[in-house]
Amino acid sequence: MAANERALIRSAQRGDAKAFEAIVARYERVLFNLALRMVNDREDARDLTQTVFVKAYQRLPAFDPDRPFFSWVYRIMINESLNLLSRRRPMEPLAEQMESVEPSPEECFERARVVDTVQGAIMELSEPYREVIVLRHFLNLSHREMSDALRVPEKTVKSRLYSARQRLVTVLRRRGVVHA
Repeated sequence: MAANERALIRSAQRGDAKAFEAIVARYERVLFNLALRMVNDREDARDLTQTVFVKAYQRLPAFDPDRPFFSWVYRIMINESLNLLSRRRPMEPLAEQMESVEPSPEECFERARVVDTVQGAIMELSEPYREVIVLRHFLNLSHREMSDALRVPEKTVKSRLYSARQRLVTVLRRRGVVHA
């Protein structure tokens, strides 16, 4: 953790609201993207991001500023995302006749279809596999950063990532996106 981040955290722990605002500004986008990839709903992702920052603020006095802040707040986000998913009823895919028929350029439509298919496939993965896919391919974290965030050895991260990719290919094959 950078020295200026450590200083911001210490200031926020002493009640400096501006320091906490700077922390929020630094992590808001990455946590929103993580929430969106975990729950696949923009409004829920916004709500989760806000909830996570409220909880982080409430728990900030107990946080050790010498530890990685991202790993700590990431774990809060994962827990909140999983809590939301467990409360949510299983989602049913829309029937084809219910899909939007708004006119759009062919490339935009195809890209949106692929993004939806891949996101749906990611949502089929179990939580540990979904986490490593999101951290690596959407948040661009290194294996070391993933290891810190997940609190598992780097070898475990690499193994999980390999398995997650294999399972993702299987799901995409089943959906007809990837051919054997």
